[in-house]
Amino acid sequence: MNPDRLEIVVVSGRELLPHLETIARLRISVFRAFPYLYDGDMAYERRYLSTYMDKPEAMTVLVLDGGKAVGASTALPLTDETDEVKRPFLDRGIPPEEVFYFGESVLEPAYRGLGLGVRFFEEREKFARLKAGALREDRPWRLLAFCAVDRPADHPMRPEDYVPLDRFWQNRGFKKIPDMQTTFSWKDIGDSEETKKSMTFWLRELDL
Repeated sequence: MNPDRLEIVVVSGRELLPHLETIARLRISVFRAFPYLYDGDMAYERRYLSTYMDKPEAMTVLVLDGGKAVGASTALPLTDETDEVKRPFLDRGIPPEEVFYFGESVLEPAYRGLGLGVRFFEEREKFARLKAGALREDRPWRLLAFCAVDRPADHPMRPEDYVPLDRFWQNRGFKKIPDMQTTFSWKDIGDSEETKKSMTFWLRELDL
């Protein structure tokens, strides 16, 4: 891996298509680790990622090494998300139209420690600010948000050297909202069926 060969590219719509299979496999690989422990499948991943090709204000940040995607980070308007994601905002009186929602960030292990995680947040925020200024004067986003899975500190599959990302997210200006939660279902490694997982939201104001 040569850091000098890396490209950071922001794509929308069908621009994502050439990289879809690679990103799907990357998501399965990265989310297999703690805390997600996700036993994924390609059929679901293809359906999930197609959302980012179908929605005009969705975007993906790609890290390319020699043209191959080795990392990706997604975002889209909260209005384009599922009811499970929108409901906690509605319950708090926050209109989904005011929120730009950050999806996942996945990166091959060999490319970590190069500042790319910070870059993922910067590029998604930049995109939200650009869209808010250029296309959304009548209904600008005012909040950035994402959610993260909750796992107990004594989880049997928690690695001894595991370090939560809370401080990293706090350094990006996000605040954890402990009583703002939703649930997603997926199959954990070693399980025979899906189970519900608690997810807690993090928020910050979008500086325009």
